Amino acid sequence: MAAVSSPSADLSAALVLKPVDALDWLVILPVAWCIGIGAILMMVRHRTFLQPLIAIAALGVLVGLDAALLWHVSQNGPVTMVMGRWLPPFGIAFTVDLTGALFALMAAVVALAGAVAAVTDINGSGRRYGFYPLLMLLMAGVSGAFLTGDVFNLYVWFEVLLISSFGLLVLGSEREQIDGAVKYGFLNLVATTLFLIATGYLYGIFGTLNMADIAAKAVEVRGTAPLTTLIALFVFAFAMKAAAFPVNFWLPASYHTPRIVVSALFAGLLTKVGIYALIRVSVMLFPLERQELSLVIALAGALTMITGALGALAQTDTRRLLGYLVISGIGSMLAGIAVGGSGGIGGTVFYALHSMVVMTALYLAAGLAARLSGGFSLSSLRGLYTRHALFSALSLMLFFAVAGLPPFSGFWPKVMLVKSALDTGAWWLAGALLLAGFLTMIATGRLFLLAYWRPAGAAAPSGEVALPATLLLPLIALTAVSVLIGLFPEMLLGLVQKAALTLNEPSRYLHSVFPAGSAP
Repeated sequence: MAAVSSPSADLSAALVLKPVDALDWLVILPVAWCIGIGAILMMVRHRTFLQPLIAIAALGVLVGLDAALLWHVSQNGPVTMVMGRWLPPFGIAFTVDLTGALFALMAAVVALAGAVAAVTDINGSGRRYGFYPLLMLLMAGVSGAFLTGDVFNLYVWFEVLLISSFGLLVLGSEREQIDGAVKYGFLNLVATTLFLIATGYLYGIFGTLNMADIAAKAVEVRGTAPLTTLIALFVFAFAMKAAAFPVNFWLPASYHTPRIVVSALFAGLLTKVGIYALIRVSVMLFPLERQELSLVIALAGALTMITGALGALAQTDTRRLLGYLVISGIGSMLAGIAVGGSGGIGGTVFYALHSMVVMTALYLAAGLAARLSGGFSLSSLRGLYTRHALFSALSLMLFFAVAGLPPFSGFWPKVMLVKSALDTGAWWLAGALLLAGFLTMIATGRLFLLAYWRPAGAAAPSGEVALPATLLLPLIALTAVSVLIGLFPEMLLGLVQKAALTLNEPSRYLHSVFPAGSAP
């Protein structure tokens, strides 16, 4: 009996047939590295003295991996790895452009600073209950969100960072922490559910969840599908994640409850993931629908900025005050997304990178101030300048940076955003940006005058007080990053402008997923 022959299938249009370049493995290494180190830390959770050593070394390596990835992307354009070599819609893709690489590198720097500060701030009990494994899991989620090229996997990484952040929030199991965790968890679960609904809706329209595939197909279905409804769902979900007005009340209700190093990590990382996702979906995938919603986003941004700055002015607890400054910064980033163009989007990316560094440093400074004066209330904080002049100088530089004053890191993105708003005729939005900066300057000036410059009480010990090096060094390093960005902004300005160009014209991003000879 003759054998039945079947025609061989040509899989060249569905598979990546070329060997993967060695440097392309950098796309997935940050995520795999964090998961692997987190597992090792779990195995040695009872050896509490080993955990910070392993975590700090691992996060140092993560900074190196992300720096190498940024260099690779800046030299060669967006890079893609597809799982099992299957092209979308069959395979899951990790795709990294300049925006993702910049966010991932800055997140790793912030996490490294937090891990060093945690040596003193997290005690043996906190380590046994998993601070460092949860930190690595958090970085796996954050890195995965910045590096993925697939909307459903973006949702998965959101879930990973939500679970790990919830674990970090309740570390210590104090009543106040449980209360803050309930508010944080409930509001974030609502946002995540909306995100999942929008993802299902997206799949129903396009039949794919790969970002490059969607960007290519969106041109064909525009006008035949209710894409504005879809983008509105995404904007609402990500705005809730990013703590934008009016769905931002969970942030000041929860960020003041955990250990100060956990608050610092949250302020630097979590809301920025929401902003990143909003940029990726609204700017790269649905630019025309973003324009239709630009007035709504601009109004939300302006109200977020102003209410955040006014909230900071009204606070007497430094942690709550800083929580409102986080919110005000989110409004500035939303303003850039609403304006669009290379100036608006580039300004948003620049502002987010600056905010990651400065807000983390400010929370660490609040923790040091509490060590020097015994609390976080402005009624108990006084005379910090006489107790530690270097710490006071570092804090003052950070206050200038968050207010957007030159020559610090917050000045340049503020200039980009105001100029872009004026160029598009949105003078009221430019006015809101300037007013928010002015109110922030008053809020931080009030904090400095009361906590640092006001004379200490008669019962306070005289002379300078020594601070732990593991808390002071991360603050010095993060402040130095802010100052260097402010004094030498050219390199970062060039990178964010190229990043904005790739987001607005994603042809190179699409080509990295669907190389020559294949089609989406």
